[in-house]
Amino acid sequence: MIVHRLTVDGRDYFLPDPVTDLRSKVLAAIQAGGGYVNIPPLRGGPGIDILFSPGMPVVWSQIDVGGDNNNSESNTTANVALEDDAFGL
Repeated sequence: MIVHRLTVDGRDYFLPDPVTDLRSKVLAAIQAGGGYVNIPPLRGGPGIDILFSPGMPVVWSQIDVGGDNNNSESNTTANVALEDDAFGL
């Protein structure tokens, strides 16, 4: 399973697939000079509204949390992602 991680100003948010529409909304908010975008939770709930503005550090990445159990690097990444998710990020 692929989990998407959005890092905004140093805080991580783990997102369900697909993120194409969300990426477009974030880009549009930044291009408009700023605006709120609702970031959906990985699991149920209302999500969180973030005010995006030009110059704000935003990083997108993907984590494979359902990879081969023989690969220790994938296991480490999966454990970190699940621990962070437990805190509702």
